Amino acid sequence: MGTPKLSRTAYNYAKKLIDDGLYIADERDDWSEHQPTSKQENQFIAENSIAAYGRWHLGVDSSQPRDNKRRYKFPYGDFEKVHRCGVMAAEVRAGQYKYADIEGAAAHLHGMIDSGREE
Repeated sequence: MGTPKLSRTAYNYAKKLIDDGLYIADERDDWSEHQPTSKQENQFIAENSIAAYGRWHLGVDSSQPRDNKRRYKFPYGDFEKVHRCGVMAAEVRAGQYKYADIEGAAAHLHGMIDSGREE
């Protein structure tokens, strides 16, 4: 497995969703319940595309084939909205593995959501 790098496309997409108010300011521990199931992922890919699926992941592992779900790492939403818990999970996991670009992007998204929560 290669080292995942930040997907600028996914990061910019997440920022736009948050700017548009399409986020859920849930709690960190909610991700295990809010994260899409494998069945939901497969259905989303079938109805959209693998590229659309990739936009919902902050990391991309270029050592994996483009048409493979394993290429995409650090999911942050449910294919409709950004979840604070997903962003936080990505931030923590990226920090553990020293993926600074992904960790920093997730931290920025986390801050965007939290500043929106305070309004």
